[in-house]
This record gives sequence, C-alpha cells and structure tokens, in this order.
Amino acid sequence: MYYIAGLTLGLPSSSQALEGLAVFTTFRYTQYIVSSVHAIVPVANAEAGPIRSTPTSLIGKFIFLIHDLSFFIPPVTYILCVTFNHFVQPAWMQRMSLPDNYFQHETEVGLRVAACALTFVIRKFSGRIFKHLGNQWHAIGRREKPRVVQTGPYAVVRHPLYMSVLIQGVLFTLMFWSYVPLVVLGITAGAFAVKVPIEEDLIMKDPAIAGEYRAYMQKVPARIIPFLW
Repeated sequence: MYYIAGLTLGLPSSSQALEGLAVFTTFRYTQYIVSSVHAIVPVANAEAGPIRSTPTSLIGKFIFLIHDLSFFIPPVTYILCVTFNHFVQPAWMQRMSLPDNYFQHETEVGLRVAACALTFVIRKFSGRIFKHLGNQWHAIGRREKPRVVQTGPYAVVRHPLYMSVLIQGVLFTLMFWSYVPLVVLGITAGAFAVKVPIEEDLIMKDPAIAGEYRAYMQKVPARIIPFLW
C-alpha cells in the first residue's frame, strides 16, 4: 500500500509487476502461435490440398495431441491462475518454484526479464518459420500437393518449429521460475522423438517427394537441434 495526499493506493509491488510482465509475454506468445496456425490452415488446404495420408498406428494418431497439450497447458494455467490471484503466484504454484538459494534476487529478476525479452525473439523466429513453411503446414500427415521446404530455418534443421517450441519451454521455465515447464519440456521432447520418425516415414512413402526428401536429409542431417539431434 502507498499513501499519497491522504489517499491509500494499492499500487502493484515489484514482484507483481514481474509476474504481470511474464503473464503479458506468455499471453502474447500463445496468442500469436494460435492465431498463426488458425490463419495458415485454410491457406494450406486451399493451395496444397487436404491431408491425404495420416499415421495408422495408435500412437501416431495421438502424438500430436500429446505434445500440443503438454506445451500449452502450463502457460494457459499460469496466465489464468496468476491473473486471477492479483498477479501473485498461488501457494501451490510457489511450491514448484526453482530454488532461490543459488541466485541473488536481482539475478532471478534479470533472468526472468531476459526470458520475457527472448520470447519476443522466438515469436519473431516462429513467424519466419511459418512464412517459409507456408501451405505445407499440417498437424501430422502429407498433403495432396506435397513440397519439400528447404529455405530459411529449414536449411539448418528439418523441423525448426519443434526447435522453437523446445527453446520456448526453457524460457517458460525461467519466466515462471518453476520446475513445471522443465518437466513438460521433457514430455514434449519425448513426443517429438516419437513424432518426427513417423512424419518422415510418411514423407518417404510418397514417391513424388521421397527422392528429394532423401537428398534433403543428407544435406540437412539435424532434425531439431543443430549438431545434436
């Protein structure tokens, strides 16, 4: 509480301001990803046709849902719970916070603010990925008019959108100062480890692009993380 000219003002504390920044950044990132997918789907359907081939295995059918839910549930939960708790993390959320004894408070604040700033960089990077991917976007499967995308971020790794998701998972860990996004990051990475081979197997079964994609795999060996994966 602050007292000015006899008036009691409930101005936000520095911790509330930090949580507010994290909420705003998380909301803008999530809104951007959802709106980008919403905008690209009709374009992809109109220009490249509907998805004509999808996985036949049970895990192949559900893997997209698994990694989608694992990635979006933590930020949405954070936005709602912190906002409705007056920009203070609820007690149950604070019990899952990263340890404070390794960093000074100023360092923690600096890391959280830096993660917020980098989220806008990842947001811009994701936009570039969507631009190069264009009408070839799909949840999982092959479109009627497939094309091998090899430009922009796709010249570095074969699945750059997944790379951006993993990086954002690390940033969420710092922004929320919580173990939860780190645990979810492991689930998401595991889902990608299952999904990528399924996706690439579908591509290799298409005679129209199998040869081109095989050459692309040799040219760009990294699936998600350069030199590592």
